[in-house]
Amino acid sequence: MLSAFRKPVIGVPASVLQMPGSGIPGNVTAKRYADMLAEFSNCTPLIIPARGDDYDFEELLDHFDGIMLTGGRANIEPHHYNGPAFPDDEPIDPDRDHTVLPLIRSAISRQMPILGSCRGLQEMNVAMGGSLHYRVHLLPGKNDHRMPRGEDVAMEQIFALRHDIRLKEGGLFQELVNDDIYRVNSLHGQGIDRVADAFDVEAITVDDNVIEAIRLKDDATFTVGVQWHTEYEPQKPEHLLSRRLYEAFGKAARDYARSRGCL
Repeated sequence: MLSAFRKPVIGVPASVLQMPGSGIPGNVTAKRYADMLAEFSNCTPLIIPARGDDYDFEELLDHFDGIMLTGGRANIEPHHYNGPAFPDDEPIDPDRDHTVLPLIRSAISRQMPILGSCRGLQEMNVAMGGSLHYRVHLLPGKNDHRMPRGEDVAMEQIFALRHDIRLKEGGLFQELVNDDIYRVNSLHGQGIDRVADAFDVEAITVDDNVIEAIRLKDDATFTVGVQWHTEYEPQKPEHLLSRRLYEAFGKAARDYARSRGCL
């Protein structure tokens, strides 16, 4: 146990990406995730390298008080949920898949707090037996939820608030912001198809009923995934729900750390 840390320690699994200029594979996650965990969850983030299944996952989790699952460029390979094969040019990250999916199951089994964002929500659903749509915008009646593309697209446009979501009546999210409808960003091509039996749906899009948030049934701590990017400017009033999620996650991680004598 990392009992020397005064704050809860959050594991952040990395993606495998080619390093610019060398082509050497590196373990990478966006800096903003770590910054937001430190600022709004009051936790210490530590990166978990993507090493496939070359882990003792129970031993690994002994070092953490929570897991943050981030977005990522590559999608989860469809053989993990018996989906149709990807096109040959689809980016994949098998080492992240094989690291994160068993990590989620082990964390849930020990009631460790989890916060998943974008790909993180999809990983949670697949890990517990759910499935995904490969391209939401190709489905009848669904909108295009992908981010704007092009060399001249500014960061503000990529992470702009794009659509409204309806929060589950009496659910956690409604409690956090005292509202029924909320507006969020949207940067995803895939989306949840079949929801894993372990989860309840906490939010769906108003326009086309795409699942935007899930929570573990009978959640004893905080096991939540959202389809939007929580890490983008949660300090601003229009992103209140994202900030409240970080705060609730931090509280759950502190409670978990205390329960095992690490604070």
